[in-house]
Amino acid sequence: MQDRTYTEDAEPGDDVTVAGWVHEVRDLGGIAFLILRDATGKIQVKFEKDEMDDDLVETGLDVARESVIRVSGSVEEEPRAPTGVEVTPEELEVVSEADPELPLDPSGKVDAELSTRLDNRTLDLRKGEVQAIFEIRAEILRAVRKEFRAFRATEITTPKIVATGTEGGTELFPITYFGEEAFMNQSPQLFKQLIAGSNVERVFEIGPIFRAEEHNTPRHLNEATSIDFEGAFCDAHDAMDVAEGIVKAAYEAVNENCSEELEALGLEDEFEVPEGDFPRISYEEAIERINATGELDEQLVWGDDLPTEAEKALGDDVGGHYFITDWPSEIKPFYIKDHDDDEQLSTGFDLMHPRMELVSGGQREHRNEHLIEGFEQQGLDPEQFEYYTKMFKYGMPPHAGFGLGGERLIMTILGLDNIREAVLFPRDRQRLSP
Repeated sequence: MQDRTYTEDAEPGDDVTVAGWVHEVRDLGGIAFLILRDATGKIQVKFEKDEMDDDLVETGLDVARESVIRVSGSVEEEPRAPTGVEVTPEELEVVSEADPELPLDPSGKVDAELSTRLDNRTLDLRKGEVQAIFEIRAEILRAVRKEFRAFRATEITTPKIVATGTEGGTELFPITYFGEEAFMNQSPQLFKQLIAGSNVERVFEIGPIFRAEEHNTPRHLNEATSIDFEGAFCDAHDAMDVAEGIVKAAYEAVNENCSEELEALGLEDEFEVPEGDFPRISYEEAIERINATGELDEQLVWGDDLPTEAEKALGDDVGGHYFITDWPSEIKPFYIKDHDDDEQLSTGFDLMHPRMELVSGGQREHRNEHLIEGFEQQGLDPEQFEYYTKMFKYGMPPHAGFGLGGERLIMTILGLDNIREAVLFPRDRQRLSP
């Protein structure tokens, strides 16, 4: 808007035009105050009834909360005002009148259920603590991109409509594609491998993935943001180094650049950046440590995946981020390479926060004949993936990578109770709109 001043830039002695939402109106008799809110903060507008035009006063005091208004006037110092200044209005225009019956209270004085908040996300985002989450999300993604570039990785974009699923199975959303069956992609895995096999070598992608899993938990989504890396001439240890660097860079960026947002969330005194190297614990050791906690009803055995209660028990035991390495080959995808000296052990790894899994990765199988065997062992038809397997005939280097859940990273960094709080418009089993 031409000549508009943000509230944070309003200084005593200025003549300004500010625009935003009516946050609150307080009528104290001979004097009244309207609090106007914009993206940068709030500013007080003062109405001295005996000294102002009646129509101006009436317009300012009758306008409903959350209406959009434009105010022109002079800025004066007022220590008792929320920001130390106030505007004495000369003109006030109601740009867009709000319905007096709001589905939720953007001031935050009255709590609302998460479902109500998500149904009315535009209003919900007018709350400072909610806006802070998404300002931090943006900062995390900025820092992640910068860190990937420091690792000499090139950002790519891969197809989200595919003919076959990355890992087979039934966890795919089918769609009709010009009369043919297609699917929403569950991972950029195969495409990023193909690009890592080119002369580009190191690539990353930040984009949506789609999984038709019938979860209904605080940490699962059916559309999520995946932060992916793939690097030629990298092994699992190299990929873990990158994953650890990415996670630490996200924490450091929030700590350095989001002090106001952390304060809005009440985290300014408790936010901590992880220190030291993340421990790397073998799957075998993880099973032993989980069983030793005595927290599970039944002891885990070799080949078991880790249930939620096992992850929590080990997370409490470790007390910080950690890797689980050397998983059994039988429970990792076909494209994960096995150890050369033990085909029962894969090079797969997971990076864990004490609350949940953040990353799954590993070294990939780059030898064509072994890759075909992996397809067959998992009951997949290699011919359906011919676009992928044929490139392994033309000089595919050893490579490794990972996928990091973007919302889970944000959720764990900020200690959010529900992953849906980290998404503007989440998609899960119950939610397809808005």
